[in-house]
Amino acid sequence: MKISIVASGKIKEKYLRDGINEFVKRLKPFTQLEFIEINEEKMKDNPSPAEKKATLIAEGERLLKKVPANSYLIVLDVFGKDISSEELSAKIDKLTLSGQSHITFLIGGAFGLSEEVRKRADERISFSRMTFTHQMIRLLLVEQIYRAFKISRGEKYHW
Repeated sequence: MKISIVASGKIKEKYLRDGINEFVKRLKPFTQLEFIEINEEKMKDNPSPAEKKATLIAEGERLLKKVPANSYLIVLDVFGKDISSEELSAKIDKLTLSGQSHITFLIGGAFGLSEEVRKRADERISFSRMTFTHQMIRLLLVEQIYRAFKISRGEKYHW
C-alpha cells in the first residue's frame, strides 16, 4: 500500500514537523508514505466572493494535478463525512483487499476547497466540525493513518 498526502503550503512550525516526522518513521513498516506540496495561493485582504472563488479554483486545479493517477482520492473536508479511527482503518483495509494499491489524502489551503476538488474526490471525510489549521491537520492525519494500521493489525495503540 502506498499513501500520498497532497497539501497546500509548507509546514512552518518545528513542533508540527517534528510530530509529523515521528509518525512518518512509525509508519515505515506499514506503508510507503509521500508528501506532495504545492505553494499556497495568495489572496488579498477582504476579497470579493468572485476573487475568493477564483483563488480556490486556481489552488484546486494545482492540487488535483498532483494527485497520482489511479489513486483513490480522499479529500479532507469540513463538510465531509465524520468517521471514527476504526472506520478509517476499515476503509484502508477494504481498499487494500479490493486491489487498490494507492490512496491519496488531499488537504486544501487556508481558504478551503473548490467545488471541483470536492467533486473529484472518491470520498470526503471530516476530522471534526471544528476548524484546524491546514498545517495542524497534517499531523492529525499521519497520526490517524498510523492508528489505522495498528487497529487493522489488532495491535494495542491507545485505549
